[in-house]
Amino acid sequence: MLAGQLSAQTAGPRFSHQQHLKQGGVTCVTCHDAASKSTAAGDTNMPEAKICLSCHSGDPLPSVDTSFLGGKAPAQRTFRFNHEFHLQMGNVAPLIAAAIESGSYLGKPGDMLQHLDTQNACQACHRGLEQTDAAGMANLPQMPDCLVCHSDIRNPFSCEKCHLEGVNLMPASHTRNFVDTHSTGRLGLDKTTCLPCHGRNFTCMGCH
Repeated sequence: MLAGQLSAQTAGPRFSHQQHLKQGGVTCVTCHDAASKSTAAGDTNMPEAKICLSCHSGDPLPSVDTSFLGGKAPAQRTFRFNHEFHLQMGNVAPLIAAAIESGSYLGKPGDMLQHLDTQNACQACHRGLEQTDAAGMANLPQMPDCLVCHSDIRNPFSCEKCHLEGVNLMPASHTRNFVDTHSTGRLGLDKTTCLPCHGRNFTCMGCH
């Protein structure tokens, strides 16, 4: 049955987290073992081909093309992140869940709580992978997740504690028209989207 599922999968997404995580004994670190020693946000942490081929050797599972694993350029990041350090802290899922339940989470949590009842430290930030065939931005941690612990927000002075110096962090929506009218109420802004950068206690003098 598994071989049939994976053969059918080759016509769809290149890799299905859902299919693999359903198999007994397969966990995040089975494939992404490099993450536990990763100290830079730009590290790819992709599995080595030999990890895939340990099962997909053609017997009993179908052979797969692993060429894409070695050809992917490191992701361009605007921020610093150390997987090794954060994983040593343990599972932060309860902290994120508590922030959502208390109303202190600086973003729109949506259905996040259903993914935070987990003992898997990876899934605290990389949520929903066990339910998806094509991983994307929705499965990556969001800035409000970071702000649960890194809560000192003094825009623009605190930005470079996490973000690289000189990176343009200005959202595309912040055009001259936005600058002139954002405080008038005419734009109908959802102020929840402002919270990750400005926090709850920002004042006009923080930027002007």
